[in-house]
Amino acid sequence: MTHDIEAIRRELLGRIEVSDTPRDVLRAAELRDAYSSLGSLAAEERGAFGKSLNELKNALEAAIEAREASLEDADVEAIDVTAPWDVNSTRPALLPTSAGSKHPLTTELEVVVDIFTRMGFEAIESRQIDDDFHMFGALNFPENHPARDGYDTFRTEEGFIPPAHTSTMQHRILKDGKAALEAGGHIAAISYGRVFRNEDVDATHEHTFYQVEGVYVSKTASLAEMLGTLRSFFEAYYGQALKIKTQPAYFPFVEPGLEFAIEKPASIGGKPGEWLEMLGCGMIHPNVLKEAGIDPTQYSGFAWGGGVERLVMLKYAIEDLRYFESGNLKFLRKFA
Repeated sequence: MTHDIEAIRRELLGRIEVSDTPRDVLRAAELRDAYSSLGSLAAEERGAFGKSLNELKNALEAAIEAREASLEDADVEAIDVTAPWDVNSTRPALLPTSAGSKHPLTTELEVVVDIFTRMGFEAIESRQIDDDFHMFGALNFPENHPARDGYDTFRTEEGFIPPAHTSTMQHRILKDGKAALEAGGHIAAISYGRVFRNEDVDATHEHTFYQVEGVYVSKTASLAEMLGTLRSFFEAYYGQALKIKTQPAYFPFVEPGLEFAIEKPASIGGKPGEWLEMLGCGMIHPNVLKEAGIDPTQYSGFAWGGGVERLVMLKYAIEDLRYFESGNLKFLRKFA
């Protein structure tokens, strides 16, 4: 019987070496017959023969795994995933390429940043993940404020937050600028980037969009200075003189808080008396200054924040906010 097992081993191992489906060898007639003969052996022979069968099966399994690994490596073919054809197609003589372009939000955000930097503001890119302190605590949000609720704000399992506003950078801007402020200078910076909110998506709402936040602090900062700054920005962006107006609003990090509106520009079909709310703004709350180590009895500041998509939609008469995140080439080529 031992001689028969060795003969079977050599035969089946040889088949495995050349087979494209090596696991089929485990169903070979020789192996099946060997197992079937086990019951016909005398009791004193079964133990040794059974041990030999187990050793044979282990040897076959090892050889099969090695052969399968070899076949898998042989099947690997380098594929250029960027190529506009598949491995079964004939490579075209002339590749169907076209010049790319910047996304319209990227282009317009660069315009916004350029206007503010020419006005003397430092531009700082916002974060895409932050903590509760910078999102809420440092900005005078009370513990029970609804913005902290999961219905409005995303949170990771570890408790971190994809920022719901670029104001998440305000505390850092104030702390970093404190030395220049105390040396007789001022703080002037904007932060810009993507923000994330738990919103139902429709033509005017998105869960992911862009914001620009502005911060200015000095010994003499005032509401009049803030309104002049914002008016200058919107006039530069839309390329015409504009009327502005404000109305009271509540934001935890400013006092007083205002909603800022412009008269709808004629360049986008506006008529006198048509107003568009553009952003929230106000004088930085004393608690926010204190949290950054700035004495609110010596210094004052103003801040504002607004969405970039709103600016762009008005400028180009875009009716649906979802176009920006759609990847629709027909839409994007209009800005190429």
